[in-house]
Amino acid sequence: TLRDDLDISRGDVVAAAHHAPAVADQFAVHLLWLDRAALLPGRPYRLQLGTTAAIAQVTEIKYRVDINTQEPLAAKRLELNEVAYCNLNLDRAIAFEAYRDDRTLGGFILVDRQSQATVACGTIDFALRRAHNVHWQHLALDRRARALAKGQSPRCLWFTGLSGAGKSTIANRVDQRLHALGYHTYVLDGDNLRHGLNKDLGFTDEDRVENIRRVAEVARLMTDAGLIVLVSFISPFRAERDMARALFGEGEFVEIHVDTPLAIAEQRDPKGLYAKARAGQLRNFTGIDSPYEPPLAAEMQLSTAQESPEVLADRVVDYLREH
Repeated sequence: TLRDDLDISRGDVVAAAHHAPAVADQFAVHLLWLDRAALLPGRPYRLQLGTTAAIAQVTEIKYRVDINTQEPLAAKRLELNEVAYCNLNLDRAIAFEAYRDDRTLGGFILVDRQSQATVACGTIDFALRRAHNVHWQHLALDRRARALAKGQSPRCLWFTGLSGAGKSTIANRVDQRLHALGYHTYVLDGDNLRHGLNKDLGFTDEDRVENIRRVAEVARLMTDAGLIVLVSFISPFRAERDMARALFGEGEFVEIHVDTPLAIAEQRDPKGLYAKARAGQLRNFTGIDSPYEPPLAAEMQLSTAQESPEVLADRVVDYLREH
């Protein structure tokens, strides 16, 4: 029975005042991977700790453990039944204890957000120091003030599709039309960012996840600045596109599927990439030896096999006007 009215919800912890558990959002953890699909650092999963739930990302696999010798091994991913020591980041701070002190507040599972399957179980070793030393700095000007100064509503237009589908062509046409109408825009193109921000990344599944995580964070900052940002990335995995969407407010993220059949995209092959992939000179190429997961409920679907880039660009601008 509580003397004062308190807002208490599922997952909150009641503790003795002199022995309260610590609160943090970043941890060093031991992890056992249970899924046939590999763990990819940066991909979001749902963490369940007792009755507490949060969105979690493995930010770094410090090392994999050889289960026979207990020796640490370098690893970029975890396969079924592999054990590793990792850094884990949550989208909010939670009450916890080290597993050695309290199994209830120190043990957790990870759940795939799409299939709802349990993909890992783990134990908390300790909170990372940066979880306590890095704090959010309040800014006097918010996104609303910056948007009002520009006379527009910030948006993230996320163009996804196969290589050669026409994403960059349409995004550039939309950018030109919006600029001519007096709107403040910017295009984030996959190839361009690999010359700078993402030049350290390759095309493995792990690097693709990190590629999208970075551009999603940049796009969010640009919408905070009041801009309409156009993102043109293959972004082949639904989980990462969902992660990007979760960074934005209701209605701010517009997923645009540039739906072009593989045969047509390959026939175009403007950069000669499909030819290299078919010849075995280019590994992990989307549509050939790496999968593309089409959106299940995109706000817009554009077919470049049936309409010209100019017509499709007009459709995107019309959509923005209507919304």
